[in-house]
Amino acid sequence: MNKNDLRRALGLLGLMLCAALGLPAHAQTPAAASSSAGGAGEYRVGDRLAVPAAGDKATMREISWDDLIPTDWNPEAFLAELDLDALEDADPRASAAMQRMREEWDRAPVVERLAGARVRIPGFVVPLETAGEQIREFLLVPYFGACVHVPPPPANQLIHVIPDKPLPAGWNMLPVWVEGLMAVGRVDSEMGVAGYQLRGTRVEEYKEPLPQ
Repeated sequence: MNKNDLRRALGLLGLMLCAALGLPAHAQTPAAASSSAGGAGEYRVGDRLAVPAAGDKATMREISWDDLIPTDWNPEAFLAELDLDALEDADPRASAAMQRMREEWDRAPVVERLAGARVRIPGFVVPLETAGEQIREFLLVPYFGACVHVPPPPANQLIHVIPDKPLPAGWNMLPVWVEGLMAVGRVDSEMGVAGYQLRGTRVEEYKEPLPQ
């Protein structure tokens, strides 16, 4: 662990905060990486999917990842006293700060009122359980590379999904829309701690919105 590792993790935190505040975040996007899934296009680590204006979905509430974050939660409050510029590479304080951040993020609060909601949300697929050429269980993550190329985001930015119909194995890191019934409850996995659960009644490939 060194200072650059910590800065990179904090850069992702800044990316999440910029998105939540509606600010441009491209300057904080980490290094480029291409999607390996066929037809997924190219995404860089940290890239998010656009959420188009709500359509005619009478029974399904279309939500964004910002809707999963309690308005009074400050994910960087514990870092207020840490001076990153004063840290040297391999400084044990950097490792301690990273560990503290991981603990804080893994117990990040959720929006309880979302329990029982029928929602539709876009994200990227991170497989958890596969069988042959099928994905039977996965994490839905808000930006490309989360849990794979970079550490997991806070628990309130991870959704554990069990789809009614297994996904093709080639959908690894593919951008998708997921529809289903939301539940609030933590699920630990080797890829991260999810604060939400979703029974995926429908999962379909994400298509980039057409320019207005």
